[in-house]
Amino acid sequence: ERTTTPNVYAVGDVAHGVPELTPVAIKQGLMLAKRLYARSKEFVNLEHVPTTVFTPLEYGSIGFSEERAVETFGEKNIEVYHSEFTPLEYTVPHRKVRCYAKIIVNYLDGERV
Repeated sequence: ERTTTPNVYAVGDVAHGVPELTPVAIKQGLMLAKRLYARSKEFVNLEHVPTTVFTPLEYGSIGFSEERAVETFGEKNIEVYHSEFTPLEYTVPHRKVRCYAKIIVNYLDGERV
């Protein structure tokens, strides 16, 4: 978040290599203030930022893609689960909408997602 100018910082959309998401900018600002005024040494972990796209076909993701999980942990150390479900918002009006979930787990970490 530090820029080339002393005492000038960049957070959120103006920072290089940072997801352009409001919650990320808020968290960066809070953690910057803690570092400047409360002697914290913590930075925002930008490795696994949840993302959602609000379109007629909603999409959300967090964590490693299957390809990156294989690169990071090795193919024999991951398992990929596929599931279909009905979102809670569709159960009350009894809509027959099905959604798809793909979950990638790491065997080396107790099958943590």
